[in-house]
Amino acid sequence: MTPDGGRGGPIVHGFPHLDTVRKAITALFRRLSYEGVLTYAASLAPADAAFGPDDDLYLGAHRVASAVVRALRLPEARMVVAFRTMREAAAVELTAGPEYFVEVNDRFRTHRRDLAAALAHEAAHVLLHRLDLRFPTTAENEILTDTTAAYLGVGWLLLDAYREDALTHQKLGYLTPEEFGYVLAKRGRLLGEDPSTWFTGPHAYDAYVRGRALADRDHRRPPLAAAPWSERRRYARDRRAGTAAPQAPYRFEDPGAGRRVSFACPVCAQWLRLPAGRGSFTARCGLCRTELDVDT
Repeated sequence: MTPDGGRGGPIVHGFPHLDTVRKAITALFRRLSYEGVLTYAASLAPADAAFGPDDDLYLGAHRVASAVVRALRLPEARMVVAFRTMREAAAVELTAGPEYFVEVNDRFRTHRRDLAAALAHEAAHVLLHRLDLRFPTTAENEILTDTTAAYLGVGWLLLDAYREDALTHQKLGYLTPEEFGYVLAKRGRLLGEDPSTWFTGPHAYDAYVRGRALADRDHRRPPLAAAPWSERRRYARDRRAGTAAPQAPYRFEDPGAGRRVSFACPVCAQWLRLPAGRGSFTARCGLCRTELDVDT
């Protein structure tokens, strides 16, 4: 189910779902494997998402749906698109397949530029259904779905659908605009992709930049060697004390000579455990295979 976020109230900003987003990225790596994630290196192209006013309504909708399905590597899934009056932007009926029935809001008959965004969220539901990947609650599952769409190459459409000005007030999906930007930046850094050129409006681009800034900071947190001097100094003080503040990006375990430090991999967010106090060395994440320069 894709909500019409913002159409009935103020659009939420910031990073309120960040913990769940990071858990979702880790879950994708665990379920798909590092090699599996790499098979989604090609994002859905803007041309494949285009749906103009001169296109036949149903043929055009099915064409766009097919492009989204291919981008998510669901070759056996056929999405049948229907339009009806509804509160949500779209909803999908999850069955054993091979056909999946998607209902989309009637307004997409005329507001066609964002149809692909609504379909991206629903197709991600289908993928997660087939992967048998889910979180405990409905709210967490919706965050997982948006994160999956963004990290696997179709969710940039959901951020591009975000518009907020005197004339337009719209956001699709459950992530905030900045959280979409964060996930897209994570994907872009792993795969060498820059989605910023695809955004059709300044609001989506600005949200992406704010999300990218936070994603970049993940690579500059202690005990990573790239952390700023002030944070490395705070880390050294915490290491000597054997404890860290609740908001710190690391935790200490096993007081004494065998003390270890735990922190999240800046790529896949899996927590890693390394010897504390060892100094500078290169560590390797066993999940995403990223080599990290650390100073513990």
